[in-house]
Amino acid sequence: MGPDQHAQLDGFSLFLPFPSRVAVLFVAGFWGWGANLQYLHQNNIDLPALIRYPARQSPNHRPHHVSAYHLAGLLTVPLLLSLFLFWPLTHGSRERVESVDYVPQAYLFILIILLILPFNRLSRSGRRRFLSTLRRISIGGLAEAQDGKFGDILLADVLTSYAKVIADLVVTFCMFFNAETSSTSKPDRHCGSDYLIPLIIAIPSLIRLRQCLIEYVRLRRTGFRHGNTGAQHLANALKYATAFPVIMLAAKLRNYSPFLFYGISEVTLTRLLYLFSFINSSYSFYWDITKDWDLTLFTESRNDNEYPFGLRRYRYFTDQQYYTAMAVDFAVRFAWMSRFVPGFVWLTETEVGLFFLMLFEVGRRWMWVFIRSEAEWVRNSRGPAPNDVLLGEFNGKLDSD
Repeated sequence: MGPDQHAQLDGFSLFLPFPSRVAVLFVAGFWGWGANLQYLHQNNIDLPALIRYPARQSPNHRPHHVSAYHLAGLLTVPLLLSLFLFWPLTHGSRERVESVDYVPQAYLFILIILLILPFNRLSRSGRRRFLSTLRRISIGGLAEAQDGKFGDILLADVLTSYAKVIADLVVTFCMFFNAETSSTSKPDRHCGSDYLIPLIIAIPSLIRLRQCLIEYVRLRRTGFRHGNTGAQHLANALKYATAFPVIMLAAKLRNYSPFLFYGISEVTLTRLLYLFSFINSSYSFYWDITKDWDLTLFTESRNDNEYPFGLRRYRYFTDQQYYTAMAVDFAVRFAWMSRFVPGFVWLTETEVGLFFLMLFEVGRRWMWVFIRSEAEWVRNSRGPAPNDVLLGEFNGKLDSD
């Protein structure tokens, strides 16, 4: 560890070390899932039915969202304990923070164990369903509609928002097992290999891309019935493909050398990165609004007084909630542009800024799940939106229970 390594730790890293920041983002996802289940249930949207999760057999059984909160709480307790132990041990000392990295790192081991081992009281059925779905989609698999295809798509899309968090998880273990550094030092996102982390970040987009192609092939085998050519599945696959140039260019700029890029200047690579970032953000924002949420902000004009501007006829939430969701989705999708705004450069240049950007993305995806699930419920109960073939087939109305 170099003599200037300690000086690179800022106050935020002394208070919330790198492994704990990663843990907070993962645990936040479990609390968010509980909130998704609860609020959608309160609005008469049965998310467990949409993902084909078994219904409760008895009214005495805990509701799904209570089980989700229970698991989230059990994951939160050891995280808080690790921090309450870490703070007295370090007293804000940079040397101590780096020497006791085993304390926050141990929680990540605990988190993995709690999620994998089948403890009966830790939402066993939910965790088993989560892990089985994760195994299936980890190779780009996709269940049939009756077996929980919508759940596969939800989880795979969530993984795209957690791509950088997962990459940071790998970095913490790489640094922890590296004798020359500490997992609580300034994050070394080149740890292991210059190409390992970009590859990990790309995997969730690869999973969704393959799922879109599976959808297209399945539709093709049926003979493109009812005039459905599967073009939207290919367009959706292209959306995920636009993430790869961004990931590749960002990685090359971190390792820039004029001798490695055939004379291409750093300025040119930076401009290309901004161009592809704009394409990816614009395409993704359009898809969120028009295809995932079935809103009409970018589509043909409506009949007067049929529904408010930019929304749709059937809605379960307030109009203000849809408008707020669109604004938040836009802001987070284009948050990378904060580097051009005076006073906001810290968001992309500091560890606290990067943490907040990841937290914003996790929050954006949590918000996205509400309207994506609501849109799917509307499709199943009232029929798909015009020209909507995102899931490839329409399964009829869900049972109310």
